[in-house]
Amino acid sequence: MQVRYASNPQDFKHFDTERLRNEFLCQNLMQPNELNLVYSHYDRFIIGCAMPLEKNISLPTYPELRAEYFLERREIGIINTGGAGIVAADGKEYKIENKCALYIGKGTKEVVFKSADAKKPAKYFVASAPAHKEYPVQMFSLAEAEPFHTGAAETANKRTVYKLIHEKGIQSCQLVMGLTMFEPGSIWNTMPPHVHDRRMEAYFYFDLPETAKVMHFMGQAQESRHLVVGNDEAIISPPWSMHFGVGTASYSFIWCMCGENKDYTDMDLVLLKDLK
Repeated sequence: MQVRYASNPQDFKHFDTERLRNEFLCQNLMQPNELNLVYSHYDRFIIGCAMPLEKNISLPTYPELRAEYFLERREIGIINTGGAGIVAADGKEYKIENKCALYIGKGTKEVVFKSADAKKPAKYFVASAPAHKEYPVQMFSLAEAEPFHTGAAETANKRTVYKLIHEKGIQSCQLVMGLTMFEPGSIWNTMPPHVHDRRMEAYFYFDLPETAKVMHFMGQAQESRHLVVGNDEAIISPPWSMHFGVGTASYSFIWCMCGENKDYTDMDLVLLKDLK
């Protein structure tokens, strides 16, 4: 498990491309028969990926957690971006289809990731936050989620937002999680740009053609920076940073947050005229 430390916005102004990528870009997470995690000091958030093929992958604990097992003081959200999969929580199995979500609460001792077919493996993105209360394991499909249609073809940002783990969906201590899917020809995400200083956020970009890239913008309105992101790569976004992006082709992305509250609409908009 990699560890990423927090950065001061004043120091951030002086980062070159290599430093930006080392601090905020998470690559090589989705590897065959591996679980790869990144521990961020922003709200002690953990993100990562698991892709089981012919063998199952168990969720271990890590020295950084000082815990008997991973979910002793944590909760975890799981979204499958690949073929049909199965996740076992303390021996009970849950079949997770593509783009379905599973929440597993504090106190679950054993989590195992499986693929239904090794030739079409499940590709799990996971996000974990500290938890103070136990909530039951719950699965949520896109069909159960209330879609939020936003944007327009004229501004190349027509998209559907699915809130999966949130106040009116799967209950959690502080984890908020969902995904956004674009209409063909739309490429701009999270417009208008915004900041929510009460929560940090992470993005996982997927369904992006291998030849395509996403330009992920971050930083403060007067000091914007960008990162070039590929398929199955993630971004850690500090609470003080805005976050929006544009792709060279249509794509999907998972967003996940934790922090002061679980209010999805709690954000401070950044006007395009104020960007530099």
